[in-house]
Amino acid sequence: MSRLRMALIANGSKTLSDVKLLGCIVGDSLRCTPFVCSDAGSARSVAPHTAFVLECVNEGYVMAEMKLHDFAANETDRGPFIPTKLANNPRAGQWTSERLSQDMVADYKRFLMTDGEGIRCSLYVSGCPFHCKDCFNSSIWDFKAGHEYTQALEDHIIEDLAQPFVQGITYLGGEPLLNTRVLLRLSKRIRSEFGHDKDIWCWTGYTWEELMRPGESQDKMELLSYVDILVDGRYIATLHDSLLQFRGSRNQRILDVPQSLAQGAPVQWSKLHDQERFIPEIYGQERAEGEGKA
Repeated sequence: MSRLRMALIANGSKTLSDVKLLGCIVGDSLRCTPFVCSDAGSARSVAPHTAFVLECVNEGYVMAEMKLHDFAANETDRGPFIPTKLANNPRAGQWTSERLSQDMVADYKRFLMTDGEGIRCSLYVSGCPFHCKDCFNSSIWDFKAGHEYTQALEDHIIEDLAQPFVQGITYLGGEPLLNTRVLLRLSKRIRSEFGHDKDIWCWTGYTWEELMRPGESQDKMELLSYVDILVDGRYIATLHDSLLQFRGSRNQRILDVPQSLAQGAPVQWSKLHDQERFIPEIYGQERAEGEGKA
């Protein structure tokens, strides 16, 4: 019996008649490529950006919700609440920018106050294999989403960062640590032109402990050497908390990267200040409007 498993994500259509392939799971590797599957006979409604698995069994196709995997089941001490059943959990070095990144950018927004301390510019890179359940930006899980990173965009970012009221830049996605070619290039230029007058924040689905594992790709560590503040960890839907500062779920941490590297252990950002009362709904609406769209 032949069996082909493909990870799919609905592109917002109301039925399964038109879905876009997000990645193909072959063994334990996640390969991303565009694909369109026709299933005109199905009338089952589909929520936008819902993840599915397409199984081919004896030439028959069956749609089901995509299964998430722990590819490092024999490992321990991988960080808070890891492994989780609500996201993929990689082995050290399993996913690399060299293999996955297409150097694509989903969005760039300037002069925001939602993506870190102060007024910031935010760059949303494309592609993420963590596939956290209820991810806010699931539309840019595809490494080919958006548009190519260009010299013109880089020059525009540098021009925006030069404004005296801008504190720094934030890398989001998608998964920044799987788009290191683009972000190393930009980070080196930022340090060359501004030194440490502009800070660099970065969100990642990896935990600090996972990034420090033997066997993890060196480009991730190189990018970390330019980052000032790291918000680490998958979004875990069951740990969602709207009172958290710059985070979506309680497992995530805001880490001082230079201090963490110096001490050999994760060090919390000294300015952390979570809310103690309910954040008004309007704040959430403003944040949604300020975050990236594919």
